Amino acid sequence: MANNRGKLGLLHSSTMIIGGMFGSAIFSLSGVTIMNAGPASILSWIIAGIILFFYGLLNAELSTVFPRSGGVFVFPAKTLGKTPEQGRLWGWIASWGYLSGAWVGTSFAAVYVGSYLSQAFPALLYLRVPLALLAIFLCGFLNAFNISVAGRVSAILTGSLILTMLVYVGVSFFGGAWDSSLLHPFFTQGKQGPFGFILSVPIAMVAYGSIVSAAFMVGEIKNPNKTIPRAMMIAMSVVMSLYFLILLATLGLVSADFLSSDPNMAMIPLYAAARTKLMNLPWLPVLLSLAATIALLSNMMVLTALAARVVQAAAISGILPRILGENNRKTGAPLRAVVLVTLCFSALAAFPDVTLFAINLSAMCNAAVVSIICITVIKARKKFPGQAAFNAPGGKITPVIMMIVLLSCYVPQFFMGGWYIWVFTASYMLCGVLIFFSSAKKRRKAETESMDSLHE
Repeated sequence: MANNRGKLGLLHSSTMIIGGMFGSAIFSLSGVTIMNAGPASILSWIIAGIILFFYGLLNAELSTVFPRSGGVFVFPAKTLGKTPEQGRLWGWIASWGYLSGAWVGTSFAAVYVGSYLSQAFPALLYLRVPLALLAIFLCGFLNAFNISVAGRVSAILTGSLILTMLVYVGVSFFGGAWDSSLLHPFFTQGKQGPFGFILSVPIAMVAYGSIVSAAFMVGEIKNPNKTIPRAMMIAMSVVMSLYFLILLATLGLVSADFLSSDPNMAMIPLYAAARTKLMNLPWLPVLLSLAATIALLSNMMVLTALAARVVQAAAISGILPRILGENNRKTGAPLRAVVLVTLCFSALAAFPDVTLFAINLSAMCNAAVVSIICITVIKARKKFPGQAAFNAPGGKITPVIMMIVLLSCYVPQFFMGGWYIWVFTASYMLCGVLIFFSSAKKRRKAETESMDSLHE
């Protein structure tokens, strides 16, 4: 019987996924979708949630075939390629691409901790960098303990966040300022016209990326074959329901035209609603600042945990120094990997302007990751038939559709972002390839010594 001590059960697995998904997007990117699509932006968030839910279920299926943490590395490494070395290469490419998104995403969130807090506490306006670094180190510290500690903290943060957002929804609907007429016309208010809600789907998708978190940490989940898909279903139901209520509440207070006339307000739509239509509730902006900070910390904590497990899996495979693959004896956490990830995140967050610029540079890396994962599902079903304890719905067509849909969402960013996205991606991936092949000699030597010892 598997040892489940210190592992996450259904509740904490669900709250960790919720905490990972409920980041800064709803507090900032929702304004962009409202500005572009008007009330129909609600559909953008629903469609994005459905897409990422099915992608998450594909990862859940792979986690039941390969129940080892660090899934974005493990799944391709065990499935793709004709040799173990080729499998490791595919696993590393997926991991290196994923680490780009985690690195930039966590640093970006950390930078905004100070920005959100300064909305309620103006004295903190000039402490953006110290607050960003403090947030990253706090998340690193929490991940230095057994995953059950991070799970309990995530549950507390997530519960507090849900409660505060329900308060926002309640006062928005019943505060006397909500106006249903702002929802009409439904499809043509946004500046991108009647199809703006479709064009806004890739923006909304950012909010749901952490749906894969439990699958990528499968080795630390109790009864993962049942817990992971159930946790995904619970988390997505909760998050999509909250997003719907938050968007509906906000759309009845501020219009697309209002946000378009003031781009700064478009990045803080909930605050805009509270300050312009609910001025009789001066405590509400403070509550929203605290809620946004909680959301950022929850998201950062999950991304730190995932990145550390990816580094650990790559280290165990010999691509990174093997010392990074060891768990701490007392806590059971990959402490050295957590420290490395925390330092890397901090290095980028220390330069806010660079961080804000870099947030648009990981689109091609993300596209590579989702493509490799979808191909891995197709190959794993042929290579390991009947071994999955959970099968994503839709059969053979699901991974194909997901790859086409997800790539379609990322492709516009390739061309709209400018030449520097191509240069960054090429340079970044080249660094990853060099790391892989620079460690190849050591791996071959270790494998030779292992074979020799078997023959002795």
